[in-house]
Amino acid sequence: MPWAVGGPRLGRDWVVAPDPATLRARWTALTGAEGAERDRLFRPTRTRTPASGAAALPGQRSVTTRFADEPGPFPDPVRVLRAPFDEQWLLPDQRLIDSARPELWRVRDGHQVFLVEAPEPLVTAHLPVGRLGRIRPLHRRPGGAEPNLAPGLLPLLDSRYGGGVTPQDVLCWILAAGRPGPRGYEVPLPADPQRWRAGVELGHRLLTVHLRGAHGGERPRLPGGRRPYVRSAVSAWPRGLAYDAESETLSLGDGTVAPVPAGAWEYEVQGVRVLESWLAARSAHRTVSSGLEALGPAEWPQSWTSELTALVTTLALLADLAPARAAFTPGPTLPVSELTAAGVVPPPRWSRHPASVLDHQEEGPGGQFVLL
Repeated sequence: MPWAVGGPRLGRDWVVAPDPATLRARWTALTGAEGAERDRLFRPTRTRTPASGAAALPGQRSVTTRFADEPGPFPDPVRVLRAPFDEQWLLPDQRLIDSARPELWRVRDGHQVFLVEAPEPLVTAHLPVGRLGRIRPLHRRPGGAEPNLAPGLLPLLDSRYGGGVTPQDVLCWILAAGRPGPRGYEVPLPADPQRWRAGVELGHRLLTVHLRGAHGGERPRLPGGRRPYVRSAVSAWPRGLAYDAESETLSLGDGTVAPVPAGAWEYEVQGVRVLESWLAARSAHRTVSSGLEALGPAEWPQSWTSELTALVTTLALLADLAPARAAFTPGPTLPVSELTAAGVVPPPRWSRHPASVLDHQEEGPGGQFVLL
């Protein structure tokens, strides 16, 4: 997957939140302020200030005049991946974002999935934002028209493994067999077609869990009727999480969810427990005394408890698959000479850059159209 870019750099935390209502409250407070107070709330950087103009993000309708002159209407928030397995909402207004990566927005659609390079790779149907890792879209153009794969790779895999290899198969193989290495993320290609099929099957199970029902897919469930349920509702804002291994009960303040497998509770990314990180992100506004970041729900939204049960399922399934992934080996690999002869390595320079997407007009700063 030669084309890779860093994630959008927000520059200010208030443009992203766990719920759209919080973003509307922040927008209302910002647009209602004037002068120095608006500047203070905006949190200017060298890249973005209220006096900066910016183009509309591809696929989004937003005002392109300077924010200080005309904020415009509230932009409809879009779903993004803010942290590992933490889906939040973003204001899609490029005037508010330091580096929005328009090339990623141009290929963001109902066919796209993004691979995020990390010690344990992440795959999401939502645009990853922040410092998650380098992003590799599966497709270079909207509609899944062109795979972000080294030229010559699919024909080589077809001839080696019996035909019918798809871009999604390659992504599944990466999830199963890819590992961090001294030269970056390394993906060995097996010489044995049976190892390929076994890896793709394992990777497909992993991909289904990562996507969590996106793009019309089936939302994964725990086997044997072990779906976690809310046993008691949260009535006061929880100060933290607690876990009882014997009863498999997760306590969220005075609320409880069960059964919660130990693997879900213990699941970590880069040494941070995912469930605790998820709660911290939703309580962050309560630890801030001023600014737009301090705006958030006064009461715990019950919809967040439902999100928590879905996250528990995701983490429990990934924990169940972790031993199989750790034990999987590709066996003998294809020789480099064969990859070179097929034009797979090194990939050409053009494949490392975004494709030219000219299927729609994009409004530039001040209402002028962008010439791509």
